[in-house]
Amino acid sequence: MSLRGIRGAVTVDENSKEKIWAAARHLVTKILSQNELRAENIGAIIFSMTEDLTAAFPSSAVRQLPAFRLVPLFDTREPAIENSLPLCIRVLILADLDKRQNEVHHVYLGGAKNLRPDLDSD
Repeated sequence: MSLRGIRGAVTVDENSKEKIWAAARHLVTKILSQNELRAENIGAIIFSMTEDLTAAFPSSAVRQLPAFRLVPLFDTREPAIENSLPLCIRVLILADLDKRQNEVHHVYLGGAKNLRPDLDSD
């Protein structure tokens, strides 16, 4: 196994706890599924949000999933950059995988699909 970084992002249509939590859970579970990854192989998950998202921490939603009780989760705010994608949650999962770097499936959902069209996106 090798340590790999798995990227992903998703947008929400409003700044609400429910939308942020649903999007974060969906994004993380989709990344796990696409990469045949189990929580026990994750070293840490780092979430970032654009400054227009203030209603909830994405990590709080993922922490409620039983398998993530011991996984280190961290939230941060992205810098305010002109013309950046609004209402966006990004994630970086650091995990041990039996995949080569080019076999990792990065997941970009909703309006975030255009952030990295060069990566294998769902």
